[in-house]
Amino acid sequence: MLFPFLFHKKLIIMPLKTFLIMISTLHMISVGNSENSPAAPALYVFGDSLFDSGNNNLLPTLAKANFPPYGMNFERGATGRFTNGRTVVDFIAEFLGLPHSPPYLSLIRTLLRSEPLTGLNFASSSCGILPQTGSALGKCLNLAEQIGLFERAVKQDISRHFKTAGELSNYLSKSVFVISIGSNDYINNYLDTQRFDTSKRYSPLSFARLLMNNFSQQLERLYYLGARKVIIFEIGPIGCIPSSTRQVKHKGQCVDEINQLASMFNNHLAPMLQNLTFSLRGSAFILGHAHWLGYDAVINPSKYGLTDSSNACCVTWMNGTSACIPELGALACQEPNKHYFWDGYHLTEAVYKTIATHCFNGSSVCIPKNIKELVSEV
Repeated sequence: MLFPFLFHKKLIIMPLKTFLIMISTLHMISVGNSENSPAAPALYVFGDSLFDSGNNNLLPTLAKANFPPYGMNFERGATGRFTNGRTVVDFIAEFLGLPHSPPYLSLIRTLLRSEPLTGLNFASSSCGILPQTGSALGKCLNLAEQIGLFERAVKQDISRHFKTAGELSNYLSKSVFVISIGSNDYINNYLDTQRFDTSKRYSPLSFARLLMNNFSQQLERLYYLGARKVIIFEIGPIGCIPSSTRQVKHKGQCVDEINQLASMFNNHLAPMLQNLTFSLRGSAFILGHAHWLGYDAVINPSKYGLTDSSNACCVTWMNGTSACIPELGALACQEPNKHYFWDGYHLTEAVYKTIATHCFNGSSVCIPKNIKELVSEV
């Protein structure tokens, strides 16, 4: 860099005080740029419709959200996100100082020619841990397929940006991986007794164990592909979503029997992640302990600035129990940030922001470390 007082081979003598002020200013600019650099090199996302940012747009499935009123409060409109605005992982990306992770399928033909790569989203609506989950709605990417696509991206595309295997390994080990999956294995499989006989073949406990065994295998696979900092969210209170409360007879605000299924899964998740962290060297599998927060916001909405924790904000098919009806954004609730539910299954941006904020900075959601602590480690 040439200082502005050196030019045309002439030396301009300036007062010492002015020179020192200029040096101080340049130093502050340098420090500011350093502080504004991302806290992690990339964010990689896996899961279902809670995290899907547009992969299902390019799949032959009924599970799509690439039309208004989805995205009515998002700067880019309807992108395929199943909410009115940003998702949990969108907020996490922003907190890390990264752009939103783009859907992998939208980039598959022109992938990763720009540098640096700051993450990808592999999440797919309606899918789950088991291969058959979500199949009734069409094609989606189950967890094994998502990790398979990540493996392809690492070997064929991401590795091209690094001169050595060591550099690639360092990049992946410092990147953040976030996963939210399992809800559909209940909603679009175990509880769907018209299409699946899963509940006849497995007790609730044996089904939770089946899911956990499959999930553990895929997380190990992700580890051996280079992931080290991984956050896995619990299944939320699916017994409180409108598609459950309006179709199943129950007492109180939620269907307790369905929430108990989610809790059984979650109770197995925590020790499984602890075991992986212990057995896989250098790994940190963080539990996204968000079920309690989601339930508390349903039962005590005013604590979180909400006024409605029972009804979908958008106009949906089947009396508020399903997806939004296209192009009826004008009939959606006037203040989505005051609502818990966006449609019959998914939450509003306001609730997602609360979850992401607690996970990033707090001590009661992402444990034993929040994301800020996780990325600060070497």
